[in-house]
Amino acid sequence: MAKHRETGCLIERSPGHWAIVISTRDPATGKRKRQWHSFAGTKSEAKAERIRLLAASQNGTAIDPRKMKLAKYLEDWLRTIKESVSPRTYERYAEIVTNYLVPALGETVLSKLDKFVIGDAYVRIRANRTKGQGELSARTVLHCHRVLSAALRQAVPRHLSYNPAADAKRPKVETRKTTTYSLTQSVDVLEALRGTWMHVPALLALLCGMRRGEIAALRWGAVDLDRGQLAIVQSAEQTKAGVRYKEPKSGQARTVALSPAVVAELRAHRARQAEGLLRLGVRVEGSSFVVAQADSNPYDPDSISKEWRLRIIKTGLPRIRFHDLRHSHATHMLASNVHPKIASERLGHSRVGITLDLYSPVVAGLQESAVALVDDAMAKALQKRSETLG
Repeated sequence: MAKHRETGCLIERSPGHWAIVISTRDPATGKRKRQWHSFAGTKSEAKAERIRLLAASQNGTAIDPRKMKLAKYLEDWLRTIKESVSPRTYERYAEIVTNYLVPALGETVLSKLDKFVIGDAYVRIRANRTKGQGELSARTVLHCHRVLSAALRQAVPRHLSYNPAADAKRPKVETRKTTTYSLTQSVDVLEALRGTWMHVPALLALLCGMRRGEIAALRWGAVDLDRGQLAIVQSAEQTKAGVRYKEPKSGQARTVALSPAVVAELRAHRARQAEGLLRLGVRVEGSSFVVAQADSNPYDPDSISKEWRLRIIKTGLPRIRFHDLRHSHATHMLASNVHPKIASERLGHSRVGITLDLYSPVVAGLQESAVALVDDAMAKALQKRSETLG
């Protein structure tokens, strides 16, 4: 029997996204068949995936795309995106796939997926919570929808003619009410934490609007106390493999101005840190972490959150998340009539619209103040005109 040669080619659909076409001949009819596969990654990674698909086709382990089940497709999808997303994002995607999507939809053939099948699966996912009691939160089910939709988007046109998840009914998620501290409560919590290692992280979150990961990654080389500013150039990301240092969330470094009070607190903190490390024969250098243990090793982001939860219980203040200290800083700025654009830049939002959406109740209050100011200005202008004419 003559051997039919199998070939594969790459087609770049968009930067970082490829179509891998595997061409074979039916041994019975001799007709050429093409199988389309989607892949996200670099060109060299796509070439390696093409070789793997060719090998699978030649040794008989390839699956007919028309018979592929969602579990197998998601397994392949996770493998293809692993190098193009952050480790923490990949871990979260894998958790959602393993814990929710595969148990609910894994045995479903891709071609049988539609908005009704997917919508029913979301109902089952929410009802059959694997940990804890009660229903799964609507927000978690929404995360499941986003992961499934992203995965199926890459199945077009290889396995599907359209993305069925796009039309599926998803749970309605109520806007999460953010609890923040007032200015008085902010002072109270900082005083309550004074003398503990949590004082500086809380200070940087409450008075500089820094994220937990940014605080854990901050080094003295990025802090200029003489000029009263610090640069946020890194963020610490917690993963199962440990802590990974990466660029800030927005993808861009930013400079944050420091108030004289914060400068004074950081000077005192650095002096205490230097004194403690000197006993160990260690010097504070530019590469030293601002928030560090007694041996100069940094705290990981989870340690900051855990310590915050333990400390806040003892203060008698409302129990809020550590991240809500950052929200408190944003609220204080906007309530003090700081322009949203300035607040957005200080918080490290990629665009001012994010700031306006997150803090819309505060912005609504600013509108009332603005109307009063304009009305007052108009009244003064009318009075001046009357006096001039009179």
